[in-house]
Amino acid sequence: MKDGLPALLGGDPVRPQGPPLWPVANPAVVEVLQQLAMSGDWGRYHAGHCERLIESLQRAHRVAHVHLASSGTAAVELALRGLKVGPGDEVILSAYDFKANFTNIAHLGAMPVLVEIDSRSGQLSIDLVEAAITQKTKAILASHLHGAAVDMPRLMELAGARGIPVIEDACQMTLATIAGRPTGTWGDVGVISFGGSKLLTAGRGGAVFTQRDDVLQRIRLFTQRGNDAYPLSEMQAAVLPPQLDSLPQQRATRTATVSAIVARLGNHQGLRPFEAPLRDCELDYYKLAFWYDPQAFDGLTREQFSAAMRAEGIPVDSGFRSLHRIHAQRRFRSSGELTAADEADDAVLTLHHPFLLEVEVAANQFLQALDRVRRHATILKTVQAPAMMQF
Repeated sequence: MKDGLPALLGGDPVRPQGPPLWPVANPAVVEVLQQLAMSGDWGRYHAGHCERLIESLQRAHRVAHVHLASSGTAAVELALRGLKVGPGDEVILSAYDFKANFTNIAHLGAMPVLVEIDSRSGQLSIDLVEAAITQKTKAILASHLHGAAVDMPRLMELAGARGIPVIEDACQMTLATIAGRPTGTWGDVGVISFGGSKLLTAGRGGAVFTQRDDVLQRIRLFTQRGNDAYPLSEMQAAVLPPQLDSLPQQRATRTATVSAIVARLGNHQGLRPFEAPLRDCELDYYKLAFWYDPQAFDGLTREQFSAAMRAEGIPVDSGFRSLHRIHAQRRFRSSGELTAADEADDAVLTLHHPFLLEVEVAANQFLQALDRVRRHATILKTVQAPAMMQF
């Protein structure tokens, strides 16, 4: 092995053990699993764990109603149904978003209306939402992505003036705060995810939040078919409260790591972190996102850069595909130009959150790997990188 060379060129990886695993070991979760095994609650329809999780989420989010679901994607569908979205309606969302949000809207027979993103934060541009509103607009779906947040106070003011309900997708931003209020509770309906890679994980699962009795009633009428058609199991529900307890400390650690990485990047050409321009916020990082400039790396493509970083053990990956680039034009309506969303499709890189729990170690390793890739970018362009799983 040659010291200082990138791993793809035969060097020792910066992080030979590879990216951190998720979830991390949690003694409280282990204790719960042991109790489930001894009591038999793991295999029961009803054992009280779902009810206790609902109560915990209600307290933590200061919200009247919580409905558990089988996934974050299912939770978004239920939120749409709770607002009576259906054929002939339009739902406004960011052109850069998780693709299941688009397909959920289309599945209900409604038309996704795609709006440009803010070129600094990568989030839905509130300045351009109003132009997308028509008489057919039934709802606005706003997702907090990659460690930044939608300007919910402005969005709720705009939507409220027009009488349009908002769905707040906090699947990447569980129990962060905007102006002192938990994410997921600004919208008329909010959703979070308990998916296997999420900040709170039960392998699968999600939840819907609302203060509105009518929304909860419609969700229950749809899901109750003799039993719950979109259930979270008792075993899944039982492992989540201990993670709620550890979430604030983990958030503080992730935030410290992000601060260290961003500070050491300085004016580093080629990687520009997503900005979080909102004041009075306590955000979190399911992913830390960057705008990638290949010219700063001698033309190394985003995919080649990601492969080289991942070979060093750093969990870097491309962002989402922008929705207007992966769906036929007849399936959506776009409102105005989508220039920044086009750039996001080409240029967004993300760093996965388990890596962010190591603060100084993570910051040092990230910058060391970055320096290696930059110095050897010309040669790395010629290397056939191995196929790797996405994080």
